[in-house]
Amino acid sequence: MKKIIILIVLIQLSYNGFSQTCDCSSNLKWLTETFEKNDAGFQYVIDIKGENAYAAHNTLYTEKASKITDLNECHTLLNNWTAFFREGHINVQLLVKSQNAIEQTGPSEKEIIEKYKNTEQFKIEKQEFDNYINNLGENPGFEGVWTYSNAYTIGIVKDDKNPKREYVGFIVNSTSPYWQKNQVKLEIFKTNEGKYSMKYYMRDHSVRDFEIVELWGKTYIRAGSGAILLKRALPQQKPDENIERYYSLMYAKKPSIEKVSDNTVLLKVPSFNYSNKKYIDSLLNSNDNLIKSTENLIIDVRYNGGGADTSYEKIIPYVYTNPIRKVGAALLSTELNNKRMVDYMNDPDWSDDDKKWAKESLQKLNKHIGEFVNLNESIVRIDTLKNVYANPKNVAILINRFCGSTTEQFLLEAKQSKKVKLVGTTTAGVLDISNMYNVSSPSKEFKLWYGLSKSYRIPEMTIDGKGILPDYYFDKTIKPYEWIDKTIEILNYK
Repeated sequence: MKKIIILIVLIQLSYNGFSQTCDCSSNLKWLTETFEKNDAGFQYVIDIKGENAYAAHNTLYTEKASKITDLNECHTLLNNWTAFFREGHINVQLLVKSQNAIEQTGPSEKEIIEKYKNTEQFKIEKQEFDNYINNLGENPGFEGVWTYSNAYTIGIVKDDKNPKREYVGFIVNSTSPYWQKNQVKLEIFKTNEGKYSMKYYMRDHSVRDFEIVELWGKTYIRAGSGAILLKRALPQQKPDENIERYYSLMYAKKPSIEKVSDNTVLLKVPSFNYSNKKYIDSLLNSNDNLIKSTENLIIDVRYNGGGADTSYEKIIPYVYTNPIRKVGAALLSTELNNKRMVDYMNDPDWSDDDKKWAKESLQKLNKHIGEFVNLNESIVRIDTLKNVYANPKNVAILINRFCGSTTEQFLLEAKQSKKVKLVGTTTAGVLDISNMYNVSSPSKEFKLWYGLSKSYRIPEMTIDGKGILPDYYFDKTIKPYEWIDKTIEILNYK
């Protein structure tokens, strides 16, 4: 997968036009024909599930499409159609707004306030509330004043008047017309197991239930693996350094490195996107002596959804102990798929050497239209480096379920080293069918993202739908913000 950019997560882009009508049947026909001809994983799935299952799937969706005229509904249908094949490295993107959305004008602020005026309120006088907060003491628990993004300030107190709930959260301040002062924004309940659950009311006042809501230290309330995150404003509490470090690392856009103990260096890589390669390389170059003089190295790739294989090539020498076997992938050669190489040749960010590789690859692909083509000399490549560094002696790579694509390829290579252990939870499992490309529909309403390559590992060693397992599993009793300290402890086992 040399010099190939791999995507795992596709974010719907801004709308760029307007559509008056939607011929969903024609769009579905385009999708099926384009996918069947160009996606590298299409036939692989058909061989597993069978022609009859696929025919039944198409019959069902053809009937559904014939009844759809709304663009948003068609968008949903097209993405549901793709679910027959796999979860990752496939997506239908909506490019335009539906006519229904165009014709609808948003309600005024006055209309919004009127619509939600009957939402339950928790009345408390400001002075009474301020005094209550000031007297909470050193361990306020859930009680206090909390902020959610920049939208809401929420007061949370024990609710002695309502025996059904333990705590009630109400609006103190709001920048949104959807929520007014004193309206109940959340409810916290004590479960039979002695833990806490929460009802959280969304912008439109619909309820979202969370089975677990918990305090992280004294400064955060977290629910749904971070889907809802409240930060304490009052009473002021000393921040937990580990929690603050966790959020600083998880929200980082660029790589960073720091010494986290006397004998441990932490390298955080939030993304292997090609645009990040120069930052990764520069960071490693400027901290080369630090890494080589420190016994332990932690590489944190949690939430790293992938990018380009070349982005991690400078990391490998630090973890290397023995030859690394790389099982390659074959590209499905079609007229559409091969245009990707032309794109690379015209990319101003690509070096002359990279463009030369793309040109040679294009020539090879064009000679084998309709076939799977290996751009490398062999199916398996063995990389042997000249040096095995004395330090770092031990390497731990932190992983979770949001690691996928190129990040998983990095893990397959790195874990072959005698120095390396994977720590955390199972990864996403989106690697077997990869190297994404896109094409717009004739209607210009949709864009299909699909896979160009199929790994030579499959079917004997599949990653899709399974993920890569950690060597050290961190169960739910070990909070994510504790992972680094726990990993340091593991690395120092004697």
